[in-house]
Amino acid sequence: MILTSLDVDPAELEARTGWAIKPQGACKGDVCVPLPDGAGAAQLSARLGMPLVHDEAHAIWALGPASVTGKALETADAPPLTLPDIDGQPFSLESLRGQKVLLVAWASW
Repeated sequence: MILTSLDVDPAELEARTGWAIKPQGACKGDVCVPLPDGAGAAQLSARLGMPLVHDEAHAIWALGPASVTGKALETADAPPLTLPDIDGQPFSLESLRGQKVLLVAWASW
């Protein structure tokens, strides 16, 4: 979520992240996290585990995504992965290191 100030509009927060601001705090599904009154991006970042990054040159902040479970990507580096290619031969994702890669996962269920 891109912000021009550390104030967060509750309707925009819900539309962009799924977190709704309610009397009991920030809620998503059955999970509610208590927040202080008037919580802004810094409090959301701390309470929900949402990274908050400031681009000083452009005076904008980026907030999210949340990781209240503590499970979030720490880097954009993919783990070692080798899968069969279309001909059944092993293909290592590492062979594409240094290139941008789009992984598409599909399941029939």
